[in-house]
Amino acid sequence: MSGARLTEYKDLTYLRCNLCPRMCGVDRTTVTGFCGCGSRIKVARAALHYWEEPCISGERGSGTVFFSGCTLRCRYCQNSKISLGGFGKEITPERLARIFLELQDKGAHNINLVTPTQFLLPVIEALDIARPELCIPVVYNCGGYERAETVRALKGYVDIFLPDIKYCSSELPRRYSLAPDYFEVACCAVSEMVKQSGPPVFGNDGMLRSGVIVRHMVLPGQRHDSMKILEWLAEALPRDGFLISLMSQYTPYAADGDYPELNRRVTTFEYDSVVRRAFELGLTRGYMQEKSSAKEEYTPDFGLEGI
Repeated sequence: MSGARLTEYKDLTYLRCNLCPRMCGVDRTTVTGFCGCGSRIKVARAALHYWEEPCISGERGSGTVFFSGCTLRCRYCQNSKISLGGFGKEITPERLARIFLELQDKGAHNINLVTPTQFLLPVIEALDIARPELCIPVVYNCGGYERAETVRALKGYVDIFLPDIKYCSSELPRRYSLAPDYFEVACCAVSEMVKQSGPPVFGNDGMLRSGVIVRHMVLPGQRHDSMKILEWLAEALPRDGFLISLMSQYTPYAADGDYPELNRRVTTFEYDSVVRRAFELGLTRGYMQEKSSAKEEYTPDFGLEGI
C-alpha cells in the first residue's frame, strides 16, 4: 500500500464502492458516492477533544480527526456542516499519517477517527504508514451503520470501537436517516465489533485500551424505542463484552418545519426513564450522561484546525 492509489483492500473497493451498507456501486475515483465523497480523504478538524466518554478523553484529550461526508443522512446531525455540507480539506494518506503522529506528540490518549467509513481505504493506508511510530490506541467512532465485512477488515488496525445504535424501529431511520434497514445492519456490525475486540481492557491510568462502547442518544418522543435497543443489548451481547453510553445531549439547532417533533430537547422524564430501564436490565457498565449536557457548545468548531 503506497501513495494515494489504494482503491481496493481485501473485498472492499472504491471502484464499485461497497464500503458501507448503501453499496452504491459507483467508481469513486471518478464520481462521488451516496456519502458525497470521492476517493481522496477530506478532513474538517484534527485536534485534542475533551468531550468524549471519560475513558476516551481522559485529562489530555482524545486525538480526534473529523472526516467530511457520511453514509447516513441524519436530519438532526450536530455535525451537518461536514457530514452533509461537505466542508473540509483534501489531504493525502501521508499527511493523515503525520496528523496521527502530531496528535500523539501533543499528548492524545488515542487517535479517534470520527465518521471514517467513507475513507476507510486511505485511512488504512495512513495507519500503515504511521504504524512504526504510533503507540496509542486507535478508536473507530461511527454511526453504527456499517457492513460486518468492513468491521472485519479493520482487524489489527482498530483497538476501540465507538459505534452508535440510533434506532430500533424501521420507521425512525427511514424518516430521519434514509436507512430503513438501520437496526438490522447496526446489530450485525456491533456484534462483530464485540466479537473482534473482546471485553473492555483498561490501562493502569483508567483509560480504555481496547473494547467497545455502544452509544445511544435518546431522541425526543422516542423513549420506548430507546428501551427496545437496551433490551436487544441485554439479550444479544455478552454482559461483560461492552460498555454502554447513554446520551441526553440531543439539541435542536434550528426549527425544522418538516420534522416539528425534533424541535425540542429531551425531557428529564424521557431520559430518566431510559436510564432506569438500563439499570433494570443490568446494563450498568458504562456512562449515563448528565441531563445538563444538552449544550450547543459541545459541538466542535470546524475550521480546519490541525490540518
